[in-house]
Amino acid sequence: MKHLITSALPYINGIKHLGNLVGSMLPADVYARYLRSRDNEVLFICATDEHGAATEIAAAKANIPVEEFCRIQHELQKNVGERFWLSFDYFGRSSSENNTLLTQYIAKKLEENGYIAERTIKQFYSNTDKMFLPDRYVEGTCPHCGYLNARGDQCENCTRVLDPEELINPRSAISSSTDIELKETKHLFLLQSKLADQLETWLHKQDSWPKLVRSIADKWLKEGLLDRAITRDLKWGVPINKPGFENKVFYVWFDAPIAYISTTKDWAEHNGQDWHQWWDSKEQKQGNVRYTQFMAKDNIPFHTITFPSTIIGSGEEFLLPDYIKGVNWLNYYGGKFSTSQKRGIFMDQAINLYPSDYWRYYLMSNIPETDDVSFSWELFASCVNKDLCGVLGNFFNRSFKMLSQYFGTVIPEGGTESEHEEKLVHGLCDFKKEYEHHLDNLEFRKAAIALRNIWKLANEYCDARAPWKASKEGRMEDVAICMRYLVNMQRIISILSAPFIPEFAKITADNLSLLENERAWTTDDISVELKSLVPGREIKDPGILLFNRILPEDVEKYKQKFGSQD
Repeated sequence: MKHLITSALPYINGIKHLGNLVGSMLPADVYARYLRSRDNEVLFICATDEHGAATEIAAAKANIPVEEFCRIQHELQKNVGERFWLSFDYFGRSSSENNTLLTQYIAKKLEENGYIAERTIKQFYSNTDKMFLPDRYVEGTCPHCGYLNARGDQCENCTRVLDPEELINPRSAISSSTDIELKETKHLFLLQSKLADQLETWLHKQDSWPKLVRSIADKWLKEGLLDRAITRDLKWGVPINKPGFENKVFYVWFDAPIAYISTTKDWAEHNGQDWHQWWDSKEQKQGNVRYTQFMAKDNIPFHTITFPSTIIGSGEEFLLPDYIKGVNWLNYYGGKFSTSQKRGIFMDQAINLYPSDYWRYYLMSNIPETDDVSFSWELFASCVNKDLCGVLGNFFNRSFKMLSQYFGTVIPEGGTESEHEEKLVHGLCDFKKEYEHHLDNLEFRKAAIALRNIWKLANEYCDARAPWKASKEGRMEDVAICMRYLVNMQRIISILSAPFIPEFAKITADNLSLLENERAWTTDDISVELKSLVPGREIKDPGILLFNRILPEDVEKYKQKFGSQD
């Protein structure tokens, strides 16, 4: 089967923080890597989300043209994603020509089908800033939960989608001025109310979706779908091919999800492929393509309501998601990550401190799947020290050291299998099944537990066989079979760990001198896999620790540097 995977598009205005990473891009990458390891055909698509008022303002503050600002920021985000080993098949841009043309085309089809209407509305105008304020640049108190800093498009606290007029005590987010007034302006509206029945029919078939995703979608349906303005009074965005709208663009949340499709087209043009085979719903209905989306919970309303309404209303045979993996928020010591307050750690800062695997393993073993989770340096250090250093690193370092000590880094022959090897085979079989089951169901925290249990199993086998004791007693046959199984466990752990910690997997696979076909499963028979690397084969001694402990003084230093609630 073909698997199409999309991650929510990271916004262009700066490097993303760890919450953004674990909310969409990282779990999507782990899943893509896992599926590839099972010999599936995968297309993993992402892009920078580049339009909107926030981009215009950020570019103005940087005193560079908005197009140049986006180009620079795209390259920065692309680079930091590569440093985190994010394996996008294509990392595109929502400002691409293909996205402009496709957005305009879909809007035209929606209008032809009677799902777009022109309406005159009142919109906040800032007399201080001399401009109409886009929804997200009106702030005030949320009428539903009382959050003081709700934006005019959505309350970050309760995730309720808002209209700016609903806010209590509205103000300009640009200047904080309350000298704002409602003025008439003309916009195009997506008539979601006319699409409600079709959307509800589709949504009610998605009974396998996570509770988080279903509950947000069901809440929207229950409250009744409102028609939404899909144009804005801005210069930077997808132009509108319609008289009277020359000085407006499409709303960023209208064109951004369409970039999933257009970025696939960009990928196809760069690689001589046919993009239709990935987005044709006929392929999906025949079971040839499965489409999985990844996003944090604040993006769920747009992906369960607005974007599906857009596709359904257009009448085009594009895929709708088979599964949406929604993720709660990763907070920072119980509070929000904040660029302006210099609180929290961002991807470029993180990767300059420690290798990608430290962050990938910590984030995925603590991913906020059921509830919000708080990052702390104490928990990060504990996770790295206990699991990566104490369990995984300990196994690899001591097994390499013993092999070198007893056999000069050459896999030995000899020895007779016993109950120790039998127990290892059965334990590995059970944990591997658990690991694969949880990844198949996108249960990443449970998958991380199963993976750690495999690491522990390897250490337990080594302890039970006790080759150091056998060596002292002259039982070198027992030492030989233990070393042979330990080296083969290194290979198996390298393969199974690759979705979570790919940099480690590559290093260990290189140390084992694995050929390309040896870096994946050849059979589901565990006993055969444990004999894959045969006697006489030479293993490279890495000569270094794979992971380094994070010291208490480091934790205190980072808390001071990046802020905490303490």
